[in-house]
Amino acid sequence: MYKEMVAVRIPTLEKVEELMDAGGTRKDIVLLAVSALALAVSFFAPGLLPFDPAWIAIVLCGAPIVIGAVIGLVTEFDVKADVLVSMALIAAVAIGENFAAGEVALIMQLGALLEELTVAKARAGIEGLVKLSPRTARIVHGDDVRTVPAQDVQAGDVVRVLPGETVAVDGTVISGCTSIDESVMTGEPLPVDKAPGDQVKSGTVNQFGAFEMRAERVGEDSSLARMISLVESADAGKAKIVRLADRWATWIVVVALAAAGGTWMVTGEIIRAVTILVVFCPCALVLATPTAIMAAIGNVTKHGILVREGDALERLATVRKVAFDKTGTLTHGQPQVTAVSGGDRLYSLVASAESMSEHPLGKAVVRGWREHATTKASAADPLPPATFQMIPGRGVRASVQENDVLAGNRGLLLEQGVLGIEGIETSSLPHADQGCTLVLAAVNGRAAGFVALSDTVRDTARKTIEGIRALGIEPILLTGDHDRAARRIAAQVGIENVSANCLPESKTAAIERLEAAGEPVCMVGDGINDAPALKRATVGIAMGGTGSDIAVDAADIALVHDDIAALPHLLAISRRMMTAIKLNMTFSMTLNFIAIALAMTGVLDPVVGALVHNAGSIVVIANSATLLSWKAGGTPRTARRPLEDGDAKPALP
Repeated sequence: MYKEMVAVRIPTLEKVEELMDAGGTRKDIVLLAVSALALAVSFFAPGLLPFDPAWIAIVLCGAPIVIGAVIGLVTEFDVKADVLVSMALIAAVAIGENFAAGEVALIMQLGALLEELTVAKARAGIEGLVKLSPRTARIVHGDDVRTVPAQDVQAGDVVRVLPGETVAVDGTVISGCTSIDESVMTGEPLPVDKAPGDQVKSGTVNQFGAFEMRAERVGEDSSLARMISLVESADAGKAKIVRLADRWATWIVVVALAAAGGTWMVTGEIIRAVTILVVFCPCALVLATPTAIMAAIGNVTKHGILVREGDALERLATVRKVAFDKTGTLTHGQPQVTAVSGGDRLYSLVASAESMSEHPLGKAVVRGWREHATTKASAADPLPPATFQMIPGRGVRASVQENDVLAGNRGLLLEQGVLGIEGIETSSLPHADQGCTLVLAAVNGRAAGFVALSDTVRDTARKTIEGIRALGIEPILLTGDHDRAARRIAAQVGIENVSANCLPESKTAAIERLEAAGEPVCMVGDGINDAPALKRATVGIAMGGTGSDIAVDAADIALVHDDIAALPHLLAISRRMMTAIKLNMTFSMTLNFIAIALAMTGVLDPVVGALVHNAGSIVVIANSATLLSWKAGGTPRTARRPLEDGDAKPALP
């Protein structure tokens, strides 16, 4: 019978909750404004209306608190701070202290509103990842080519992938040469050449040539499906911080009831007991956390930092390691020419040959030549080739000023029978050892030189790392790039702990190991491949300007201007914010206990008691407000413009 009664009651309570939530934040602001006006009239002009205006505040602000407390007790048997507030409200009304009841209700609802404005729900970015999944695939059976739904591909099927298409499943190339954009998995912008025998992964994009592959891992076992699963499950491991007033609510209720009941039994004065319940209401405790968080958020917003999760700064204060992605985070994410062998003539020939190429390396060579030519006061644009041929997975061939020019990898030069390859390989070895990507060049059938390209470090990267170390936090590097390139960049910025060749699951696993060892991690990244790690880390920070929307959605914080120099300030203010919260709580609890002592002795009545402990709330707000203009001493800083309306690229709730 009892179970039946509960089953009938709970749907009713759910409907009540829906009605209370209707209207959203705007409704809450209006109700607070009306309640504050009503309390002002009740205090300064009590005879203005035929009834006590404090009742307006009691109904508009107090009733939702009481209803919420009842729902929590009935449905979840959960004792929160609103239970004590409800008892204080009912007791104050029972003895005719309407103003005190309305005042407490107003302060509590103000704290709830601030918390609601502070806490923003992060979007998982799952929808964006799902959109990356190809819907169809081409299965080859002899001369027959059928287009089928991607989920129908079976292990062992031969799949044909055309230029520009997304690979539907994991497998091995069996015919054709091409270049694959693997940035969705590795974060690296440069396509990877693929030939028969090489592995390809789902979600990556075929850049140039058509190829055929044998499907191996399909459906939920494919790389893209597993990455989506990682993002979906990672949030479960990120603990949400419960409001401190609710965490201590059970003890607060017990102590308040004991103090009120004991005082009533000893003195026989119900008004003293009610006063104790009123002054024991955790108004300042409720305000301690959200006001400090809001002030800290306001501070970092001036530095181009958008906080998407309300409790992200609380979690950030616990961080002991900061994990960086490399490409697009510590570096600019674009290859740049760092060395040329063969002189300006060869450079111009290679730039002309690459001027019609869509390959990122070819575009980088042309961009580098234009910058170089400008310094030489010569023609910035390379001469267009008379003929042009793209060789997928190898490079380009072009006729420039009656010269046969080849520009590409070693395989291209070997296939074309170029002479003297060994010489340029030897001279380019130091650049290869530093992690540079090499474009080998041949003119009229003979090796002529090379162009070395590499990603470049952001100007503020090293100072940022130094600032993070000054806070006692260890920086680490997690990158999908190869080991030599990773260590070259790490050495430039001052990072010692390096993990290279990381796939999305590798980054997530590394973070899980660190956090399991008691080392909370902040992950900083920009790419789709970083999304699982951003979601799994204690705090995820995404590059909001150049970063993918999926990465931004998975993160708790976004750097709108991609200015990593702001990170030391962000980390420092998170700690300063927690100090402010602890001071707020200590002060509010001390004031409450003093007020309780005064209430027990009859010095305070309910109205004065409410004014005293609400004065504590004002002090708490004032202390939190100091965070608005706070800045860390000695933190590396660079000149930066303030956040502007047009900069809000990250889709924030």
